Amino acid sequence: MKFINLFFLVFIASLISSCNENKTPWVDLIDNDSLEGWNIKGGNATYKNKNGTIIGTTAANTPNTFLCTDKTYSDFIFEIEYKVASTMNSGIQIRSNSIPYYRDGMVHGYQVEIDPSKRAWSGGIYDEKRRKWLNPLVDNTDAQKAFKQNDWNHYRVEAIGDTIKTWVNGVAAAYLIDDKTAFGFIGLQVHSIGKNKKNLGKQVMWRNAKILTTDLEKYSKKSPLQPIITKNNLTFEEKRTGWKMLWDGKTTKGWRGAKLDKFPEKGWSIENGELIVADTGGAEST
Repeated sequence: MKFINLFFLVFIASLISSCNENKTPWVDLIDNDSLEGWNIKGGNATYKNKNGTIIGTTAANTPNTFLCTDKTYSDFIFEIEYKVASTMNSGIQIRSNSIPYYRDGMVHGYQVEIDPSKRAWSGGIYDEKRRKWLNPLVDNTDAQKAFKQNDWNHYRVEAIGDTIKTWVNGVAAAYLIDDKTAFGFIGLQVHSIGKNKKNLGKQVMWRNAKILTTDLEKYSKKSPLQPIITKNNLTFEEKRTGWKMLWDGKTTKGWRGAKLDKFPEKGWSIENGELIVADTGGAEST
């Protein structure tokens, strides 16, 4: 009898959860049979929609190619499923842009990594064509193990204010606080293969893409991870390439007035991680 009651309770809890999910006001991003609402940027890889699944196929001697939403998004919660060939690197752009005066329109911005290699950094956050790695999965073994090779995987991405959080198949992957870019399009990447004939014709597939743009605090999930904060800190890539911080964002340590042997007693302040000079009305300051 106890077993039956327990089974009944689990069934009811599952039913309630399913009903709540169905009430979530998701907006679908992929039509059943077209690429309406999307456009291709970058290289010459091809995309097609087959029964609601977008299939991207590699091409030779072409740069990274992106299928991008016509709309741009600022704050959102985004979910998608994807399947990638085991030898292919890929990614999903968020808050990304293509601007004529930046590297001749090259797609750039945050990328949620798709990484089927042994490194297994799927779900990490990379800054495409700018700062490179911001939130790799160096110490996140749970997320590394969450990716399923040669199978469908599920991503959840929350971009709210300066905070970006990701999950891979329900496992927390990245937690980044960074204010570089506030809005942009979503893009599905087919990575360049250069002259690598082994990857010619390989495919990346995406389906069930949906987005929320309202009442985000209601639907946002807590992450168990400690955030990576880029403000007044070196990024992963900067540390790897030997950069050093000149200011800690909190104290006057290491700084002095131009004509002093210590930090000025007035005219300067530190607020919210910013070093601020007081308004002097155009007069010289210390």
